[in-house]
Order: sequence, then C-alpha cells, then structure tokens
Amino acid sequence: MGYFDAASGAPLHPVARQALLASLDEGWADPARLYREGRRARVLLDAAREAAAEAVGCRPDELTFTSSGTRAVHTGIAGALAGRRRVGRHLIVSAVEHSSVLHSAELHEAAGGTLTEVSVDRGGAVDPVVYGEALRADTALACLQSANHEVGTEQPVTAVAELCREAGVPLLVDAAQSLGWGPVEGGWSLLTGSAHKWGGPSGVGLLVVRKGVRFAAQGPVDERESGRAPGFENLPAIVAAAASLRAVRAEAAEEAVRLRELTDRIRARVPRLVTDVEVVGDPERRLPGIVTFSCLYVDGEALLHELDREGFSVSSGSSCTSSTLTPSHVLRAMGVLSEGNVRVSLPLGAAEEDVERFLEVLPRAVAAVREKLGAPVSETVVREADVLVVDSLGKRCPIPVIELAKVIGDVPVGGLVRVLSDDEAARLDIPAWCEMRGQEYVGEEPAEKGTAYVVRRVS
Repeated sequence: MGYFDAASGAPLHPVARQALLASLDEGWADPARLYREGRRARVLLDAAREAAAEAVGCRPDELTFTSSGTRAVHTGIAGALAGRRRVGRHLIVSAVEHSSVLHSAELHEAAGGTLTEVSVDRGGAVDPVVYGEALRADTALACLQSANHEVGTEQPVTAVAELCREAGVPLLVDAAQSLGWGPVEGGWSLLTGSAHKWGGPSGVGLLVVRKGVRFAAQGPVDERESGRAPGFENLPAIVAAAASLRAVRAEAAEEAVRLRELTDRIRARVPRLVTDVEVVGDPERRLPGIVTFSCLYVDGEALLHELDREGFSVSSGSSCTSSTLTPSHVLRAMGVLSEGNVRVSLPLGAAEEDVERFLEVLPRAVAAVREKLGAPVSETVVREADVLVVDSLGKRCPIPVIELAKVIGDVPVGGLVRVLSDDEAARLDIPAWCEMRGQEYVGEEPAEKGTAYVVRRVS
C-alpha cells in the first residue's frame, strides 16, 4: 500500500470500524431523552467523552464534540474572543497555522479586531521570546498549533503557554496533527482536534475549553454539547473517534520509533538520490511520520501525478497544486523552496518495503518531470554582459526558475540577471534557488508588468 498522505486523512483504524458498526445498532436514539433507548445512547456518549478527555488530559465536562476539526477551531476562536471582548480585541497567531485558524483571524480583522502574525524560523518554529513580545494588555487570545500539518515541525507550546499564563492570556492549541501521538504538554487554555487525523471517522472534531476560561458561544445556542455545538450528535462516529484515539495512543510509543526511523531514512537518502533538493522542516523537533522536501525545476502537480502512476499517494504544499497559484503560506513563511514540494506522511503500520520502493521510484519520477519541463543540465557559456533580462511573464512556476538557471552562466561573475515574472511563487522560489545555488539574491524591483527579481552571479 503506497498511501503516504496520513496527515490529510489517516486510514480508518480497525477499532474505529468495529466501534462504528456496534454503535450503529446501540446509539441511534436521542441521548437527551429519558426513555430506555435514549439512556443507552447517553451512556455511549458519556463513555466516549470520558475516553477522549482522558486521552487529551482534561475533564470530561471541558470537552465538546463538534462536526469537524475546522468547526472546533472556528467555534473555539470565536467563543474565546467574544468571552474576552472587554479585555480587548487583539488576536495573535503564528504565520504557519492551519487555514482554519487563519480564516478565523481574517474574519476577526475584517470585523474591526487587530491581529499579530508571529514569524517562524527556516525550520518552521516560532521563537517563544518573539511570540511573548507580541502579547499586549489588550490581547484577547493567542493561537499556536502543536505541530505543523505541512512540514511536521513541533512548536514550543509549553514555553509559549507559560508566557501567555504570565500575561493572563488564554492560549488555543490546534492539536489536529499531534493528538494521536500523545497529549499536548503545557498550560494551554483551549484545544482542538480532528478524528480523521488519528484514524477515526471524518466529521468528528473536539473542542476543549478549560474551566475558568471566559467563553461565549456565538450563533444560535441549544441545549446540546454545552451550547457549543448545536444539533443532533453523530453518536456512532463520536464513539468510533474516541475508541480509535485510545487505540492509536496504545500503539503510539512503539510506532513513533519505527516511523521516525523510516522518515529519517527518507530525509537522508532523498538528497543523495535526487539533485537540487531541499528537505524542509526541523530535523529533530518534528512528528514521527512526516517528511517534506522540495525539488528544483519540478512542477509539483506533475510530480504528484507521476508518483500516483507509480502507486504512491502523497501531497504537496507547492503553488502548482493549488487553484490559487500562490505558494503555500507555510513554505512562504519559512522562506524555503516551494517548487516540486512533496509531503510524505506515513500512516500507522506503513511498511518498510513501501518506503524503499518509494525511494527507488522517486528519482525516475523527478527526472521524467524535469525532462518534460526542459530543466537545465549544465551551465551555458559565459558571455560578456552585465545585465541579462529573462522574460517569464505569463509562465507558472517552476518555469521562471528554470529559465534563470539556464542563463545564469551567460553573465560574468558579478553580473546581474533580471527575471520578469507575474507568478507569486517566484517571490519565494527565486531567493530559495539563490540560496541553494550559492548565488546572490539582490531583491525585487517594480516592472512595467509583473515584478523584476534581480540575481547577481557569484560563482
């Protein structure tokens, strides 16, 4: 099985399947009713809540089941901001949060709130000191993911939570990617998760609001789930989600060691097997099953199709796999290459032989894509010219970088190349190319159309 996209959605765990089927027969009634069938459903719901709360590390009455992880994030941010409106309307997020957090932040800002986006280092992690400096007297809420969904980098949640506690600011942690591996340490105030990330069924999220945190649920409120998730509970899916979380936790310690060895193998061997590759994300502080790398001169969508034909399902944060034609906000914030980006996220039980076969297939797939795109294979002869203009207007990544690479040898050392491009990805990929190739990125200049990216040949 070559399914290597568990970070998007993990295969349904066998325990989840068993619990789902069993609760379809036992948990169909309304758990709010007092008759026999309702009481039976209530017992299942209470047991699922207790199991999930134990795994998270909270009280059962602090945990609410929602219709998705995204809904949990939206509800958590809106409720916490509303509950602390008298304190202020300042929200803090990191630059690499999941889109559900960033969309909530955009809505908050559009409604008149203020927003601070904390930058990350090249590995994708925030600096706790920098995060702490963003805290203000009017900060209503701070948000920080436990681990990044695209590159696997773990965030310093404990240190940030302590700074927030000292400032009297609640911290919301999006733990969607990490919750299956263990509880989130530190004094966080709110936490969200998503069942399909740990092998539970889709359509179940969880929101935890610690006692003492000011919270005002937004929108219509009914009597279910403490008024934070209106509507009839999807009880069979909730039971399956809680059962699978407990099951994956029982396997987590042993499986983490095994998957980390496999991802370490990919991290070490991909740069030896494929030229012009950047492995991104923190090499140490990362989730066990995720490894991400970017390939120069490769269209991300074409590479994913090539790997799919070979039987491997992977994902990408590359701009070329998105209808927006803009680089992944995570890769952009990290300042790393977005071309030909591949995220390998191994599911529980991933076979070693499948990883070996992936490493065998990858070089052929990259070579095939590069050949189709006409990627450079050697430097051209230097000619005497101080500035060379490359017109890549109207061309998508990675073509602007490919054309830059083809002509960099045509200028003398110290000479300049101006690349004209109207593709937003070039703003990220050209500086990243310069760093990988040892050339100097001078900066960008306005142009009649698009933007001119200026590169000086150093070697």
